[in-house]
Amino acid sequence: MKRTGAQAVWESLVRMGVTTVFGYPGGAILPTYDALPEFPSLRHLLVRHEQGATHMADGYARASGRVGVAVATSGPGATNMVTGMATAMMDSSPILCITGQVGSSLIGTEAFQETDITGVTLPITKHNYLVTRAEEIAPTLREAMYVAQAGRPGPVHVDITKDAQQASCEFEWDDSEIQLPGMRPPPLPSAEAIRQAVALINGAKRPLIFAGHGALLSGAIDRLRELAERGDIPVAMTLLGIGGFPAEHPLNLGMMGMHGEAWVNCAIQEADLLIACGMRFDDRVTGNLKNYAAKARKIHIDIDPTEFNKNVRVDVPLAGDLHEVLGALLPHVERTPRAEWHAWIAGNKGGEAVRDITNLPDDGHLYAAHVIHDLWKATGGKAIVCTDVGQHQMWEAQYYKHNAPRTLITSGGLGTMGFALPAAIGAKLARPDADVWAVAGDGGFQMTMAELGTMAQEQVKVNAAIINNGYLGMVRQWQQFFYEKRYVATPILSPDYAKVAEAYGLKGLTVRQRRDVIPAVAAARAHGKAVIIDFQVEQEDSVYPMVPTGAALHEMIRRDEIVSPIVETGASV
Repeated sequence: MKRTGAQAVWESLVRMGVTTVFGYPGGAILPTYDALPEFPSLRHLLVRHEQGATHMADGYARASGRVGVAVATSGPGATNMVTGMATAMMDSSPILCITGQVGSSLIGTEAFQETDITGVTLPITKHNYLVTRAEEIAPTLREAMYVAQAGRPGPVHVDITKDAQQASCEFEWDDSEIQLPGMRPPPLPSAEAIRQAVALINGAKRPLIFAGHGALLSGAIDRLRELAERGDIPVAMTLLGIGGFPAEHPLNLGMMGMHGEAWVNCAIQEADLLIACGMRFDDRVTGNLKNYAAKARKIHIDIDPTEFNKNVRVDVPLAGDLHEVLGALLPHVERTPRAEWHAWIAGNKGGEAVRDITNLPDDGHLYAAHVIHDLWKATGGKAIVCTDVGQHQMWEAQYYKHNAPRTLITSGGLGTMGFALPAAIGAKLARPDADVWAVAGDGGFQMTMAELGTMAQEQVKVNAAIINNGYLGMVRQWQQFFYEKRYVATPILSPDYAKVAEAYGLKGLTVRQRRDVIPAVAAARAHGKAVIIDFQVEQEDSVYPMVPTGAALHEMIRRDEIVSPIVETGASV
């Protein structure tokens, strides 16, 4: 059938099962928007900023496992998507970004709103395309959707010239299986590699399993749990791995790394075997590599072989889909009780269980940890929580117990402030029956709070908890610990968030005392529209423990220690 390129865009998305698109129109993409009403099965959400569109697509993808789609125009519309693409790239999130481009005859002339966006996005996308002919649109979008999901997921960008959108072509849809040599998943590891890994697992006295984001992406949660239970092996989580192993399972130790549980970091340094499942050993997990897990042999399972030995040398690399690799390992793993190892870890917990709210003072001040704990309690631990980046992000990881996958959505690798609110909108569109919360600091919330307009116009029921301490909190904490409390450019003024919410026709609440937290959360959940709660918390609270930059993983700053100025070269504290 005859289609314009603009029609081919939407026709292709519909045929690939897309139901929701986040975008913002402009001149170079206008032909495509003009064709949108012909496709009533597609719901388009008008965002307030193109960065918001990419974060919404990202939140949609992480909550659902499907590809999120964002659309923008050329020039500034496209460049405004860069942060969202980089965020998705760092966290292996499958999103498809479609942008309009100036007419093909104008490319390279510095035409109005022309930018070489494929050049800009080359290092922050899994792949990108420039389409200049109408007949290329359908096969390119079909391939782009495949690339976004195949192997290690990630963002894909398709730039379409205006004349390609306006021209007509014969629309032919190919339903055959896509064959791209570079996108083939690696075969299962050899029998010898499996044998070596099994021998290490069965012979270990102090093993640890690391659950990373790959456990969620591969759907390997049940097999990961079986490995842990069969081998009686404790499990530590990366930030993006939270939810990949039930928080309340007795083998779950909690989060590792810079702001992980103290006993987890100590256990890593004492372990004789690490089994890393779908994670990449980034610097916030390892601390100083010279002293990282020196006693441990290491097995690394990942679908992306380029991660092997990139940061940490491993003894047995197992390339492949985590679900399939675990399936090959499990029949050979012996049931081995490891009571002595569990007793050692328990002995190191002492009174430092940061997830235990009784360890925090309840002295009339409202602390962020109180808010997160009470949010967990009031939602029964069943909400989807989308966080921004900073102190509140770490407190959420410590105090909200996630038992189900895809219930913590956060920017890990890039650390993108402003992520929470738009990502929560995307998550709600992906899972409309879920209780979805955006948890943000006062700094990050102000970066994208214009998306309250999207929530109001599109009638999206997302509740927001603003952890308002009057500072750029994590930066202030670093200034406290490492810069002799010189709080330069970190105090930040906030508006009256309750009034801002009301200006958009939403409900706003302000909470200053602990006793009001659970009633406010309950009121928000019961309200028919989005509710914004401004939790005005203790200003100079810090996240503990903390591994200073350059320090070994066990060299942590702990709560209530007397902290003198610490150089970032890693003095033991």
